[in-house]
Amino acid sequence: MALGLHVVICPMSLLGAEVSLFIDFKLYLITDRKQIKMPLPAAVRLALEGGVRAIQLREKDLPMRELLALSQELRAMTKEFGAKLFINDHVDVAVAVDADGVHLGHQSMPAAAVRNIVGRKMMIGVSTHTLDEARAAESAGADFVTFGPIYETPSKTHLGAPVGIEALRSVKRAVDIDIPIFALGGIRGKNIGHVLWAGAYGVSVISAIFGAEDIKKAAKNITAMVQIVDRSICVQCGRR
Repeated sequence: MALGLHVVICPMSLLGAEVSLFIDFKLYLITDRKQIKMPLPAAVRLALEGGVRAIQLREKDLPMRELLALSQELRAMTKEFGAKLFINDHVDVAVAVDADGVHLGHQSMPAAAVRNIVGRKMMIGVSTHTLDEARAAESAGADFVTFGPIYETPSKTHLGAPVGIEALRSVKRAVDIDIPIFALGGIRGKNIGHVLWAGAYGVSVISAIFGAEDIKKAAKNITAMVQIVDRSICVQCGRR
């Protein structure tokens, strides 16, 4: 049986902010078929078997019909595992395949406009790199944000230098940001504890799983690490 993510439930009074009931995952896996040595659906299945329960399909260079066909395949697969599927940028594809959500970047349709289209039936994630961007995303109706890159990572060199873990702490400390924050960029087993203790709700990864020789094993290891650290934080400081 695939290892599922365990979400620790603590009294809401300890959280300091209400967490969306929809965000029941702590590991958010983003696809990049250029990093894997097999067809993307096969790699996604291995990740799901390893315990991943949230997938973002992010294949920006695919023609629309290919993207739609791939989205349909992954939608069926994620339902099989009880996992969530997010489509990067393409709100129309997300609606067409009945995805759980859409993930938006800087060049995407604004979150407020997407919310007008999908209402509350679909989650909205937004990529952010600064405190102001995170604030704007929440104000526009995002359910969660990814924040980074925290560390050096080949997939995010176009974003410039890493923002660093102190920037993550500053976003977490902001009293006007209540939505979950997923740390992104260079996240691996050795630093998962650092970003979660710094205040990230969860972690978002690409190469840590899809770049591994054994995708299923990598997914299991990272899933377990997130669970262990999250439980430790809940027990020790009661803030999750």
